[in-house]
Amino acid sequence: MEKYHVLVVEDDHEIAHAISIYLKNQGYDVFIGHDGLEGLDIINREVIHLAIVDIMMPRMDGLTMVTKLREKYDFPVIFLSAKSEDMDKIMGLNIGGDDYVTKPFVPMELIARVHSHLRRYSRYLDATLPKESSHVCICGGLELNDETKTVSVDGKPVKVTPIEFKILELLMKNAGKVFSADDIYERVWNEKAVNSETVMVHVRNLREKIELDPKNPQYLKVVWGVGYKIEK
Repeated sequence: MEKYHVLVVEDDHEIAHAISIYLKNQGYDVFIGHDGLEGLDIINREVIHLAIVDIMMPRMDGLTMVTKLREKYDFPVIFLSAKSEDMDKIMGLNIGGDDYVTKPFVPMELIARVHSHLRRYSRYLDATLPKESSHVCICGGLELNDETKTVSVDGKPVKVTPIEFKILELLMKNAGKVFSADDIYERVWNEKAVNSETVMVHVRNLREKIELDPKNPQYLKVVWGVGYKIEK
């Protein structure tokens, strides 16, 4: 993959333009939309590898846009949100966002997060290419293949995001071991833990996907006050 395509969806034209300049200076191709409808239109026309999406926008907000794109696409999404939109940030992670940056933000922090997510997404894409052999991890009816990057429960495929896959892989390959939210963040995001709330949201998402009864989980257990584990 020679050049990454980054989509910026932001209704403030000055902010969108500024982000675009920083991204282009880093060698990315940039597409700009000013509301969710424009963003979806671009996604349907272009190959997009990462999207930066504002939450509050006219015509179609960022949460609605990402809900719709997640029906077909797995690329990373970074939300932009105002400090007053804490519940929107949590909702954004719940519906398929991978990260969020609070306005006002330091441009190079945003760029660093773009780099980080694209590195992981690139490895994820490489890993999904067909291979002759497979490495399968099984815990009861839960099955994870770390070469094809697929997950199934009782033989039925489960669609997970790249971040969710990494969390599940970490826990399943260390079944029975308890990991704190900070441990998971540092191992999956490959950086010092700064936002363990992000981990909690991704774990909740995983539960909804792999558990028959998410409130009474069979696989992904909470050890109160300590962290998370997958039952052996």
